[in-house]
Amino acid sequence: MENSRSRSVFLDIGLRELNGLRVRKRPFFADSELVCREIAGVAVEHDGYRTPPLAVSFCKSNRNSQVFAVSDEDGYVSLFNSNRKFDSSATHQENTDNARFRDWIAHNNAVFDVSWIKDDSCLLTASGDQTIKVWDVEENKCTGVLIGHTGTVKSMCSHPTNSDLLVSGSRDGCFALWDLRCESSSHREEFCINSTGMVKGAHLSPLSKRTGRRKAASSSITSVLYLKDEVTIATAGAPDSALKFWDTRKLKVPIAQASPQSDSTNIKEKRAHGIVSLSQDSSGTFLTASCKDNRIYLYNILQLDKGPVQSFSGCRIDSFFIRTMISPDGEHILSGSSDGNAYIWQVNKPHVDPTVLKGHDKEVTAVDWSSSEIGKVVTASDDFTVRLWNIETSRCSNANPTASASRVKRRVTALSNTEAKDRLETNKEPESPQKHSSDHQSMPNIRTPEAQTKKTSLSSSSTLSLSSLEEDKMCENTPETAVNSPSSVLNPPSSVKRRTIRDYFLVTP
Repeated sequence: MENSRSRSVFLDIGLRELNGLRVRKRPFFADSELVCREIAGVAVEHDGYRTPPLAVSFCKSNRNSQVFAVSDEDGYVSLFNSNRKFDSSATHQENTDNARFRDWIAHNNAVFDVSWIKDDSCLLTASGDQTIKVWDVEENKCTGVLIGHTGTVKSMCSHPTNSDLLVSGSRDGCFALWDLRCESSSHREEFCINSTGMVKGAHLSPLSKRTGRRKAASSSITSVLYLKDEVTIATAGAPDSALKFWDTRKLKVPIAQASPQSDSTNIKEKRAHGIVSLSQDSSGTFLTASCKDNRIYLYNILQLDKGPVQSFSGCRIDSFFIRTMISPDGEHILSGSSDGNAYIWQVNKPHVDPTVLKGHDKEVTAVDWSSSEIGKVVTASDDFTVRLWNIETSRCSNANPTASASRVKRRVTALSNTEAKDRLETNKEPESPQKHSSDHQSMPNIRTPEAQTKKTSLSSSSTLSLSSLEEDKMCENTPETAVNSPSSVLNPPSSVKRRTIRDYFLVTP
């Protein structure tokens, strides 16, 4: 009778944890065909002259999620409201007049990157004039100029929790750290801020003996990221496809490296396949690297020694202006392309053909996801336009349009190794929370977003079965992830020493 009894949900979860089976999770979009609809296209022009856009970025806060910034080759920054009503018969210029509510000259050179900070009250702009400027968006004035680079500033990224800190990468081959709180000096009525740290030659080319312009291009830093552990920086460059990771507390040497190249001796091939851009999801688990070999590589931050976990193809990456962005939930990848299209891949289906966003006439460069409005993306192109898109699924008509990513995700808290093995050996179900209140052993807990504010009783959970529908609602979690998960890095228990990405690698002293 004991053996014939049906197993409990807790026992099944334990078996899955010990056997290493994946428990699927629900993404932003249902697991069905994506449907892309162009909302509107706006022209990037000033005083009647059109100019190619170089960077786009949605605001990060919920209240400003409809606003996005566009920078261009002439040094302008424009702010658009994506929630304006667009007439299907309107021209791009008419849409610009409708949606653009502010623009100004930020630099006297091209602006290659923009980034919102301080709850969207400030905007950072990185330029070909070798500086980064801090703009008070409300007052529409520059509050600081970051000086120190000797080449075009191509990329920057703010600290995940402290927007006064940021990292930048430049064509001079250096990446620099900045603190906006540092004392500044006044120069030409502008407050100048010097870097707090700089690493030169971070991605030197094996052929760096060349001189002149080729030398600068061969060592250029193309993209930088501040990782979610708050102390690690990821950098990529034009010379090769190597990712380097640096501890901001000790910048002498990188603490880890990752590369899709299996043959590190093939210098010619590595130089030809430089990395164009980096991006990370909101949890800090996954990192994407778009490469000049026309592939996009996906890395697991906690398994960098294993190389990329997936790769995606279908786009064409002929220049270092093309950006790739992973969606906030880490389920989809959006990329520009030199063939005039944008592409979206499903992360869990790397071999499936990507969804194509057709509409632009020339190379699609910058792209971005709205962090709050699910399914809204923006693409910029050398055809002098920026286009808004709405990404839906073929089954979205039956879904609640107000549902958010947090409402469709589920998380399973794993048992410890010892407890899980003991329970499996004895084939006993865990006791109810009431009977177990005096015991300090961890209990398996299936949490929903509602449980973040109100704990859900586990007594009703014991009647659940592991049907295919329930499996779709559960996130993968093994006993090892209790310590090695991104959440353990970002929010460690008070009794556990804070861990960083450095702790996951053997570093030679």
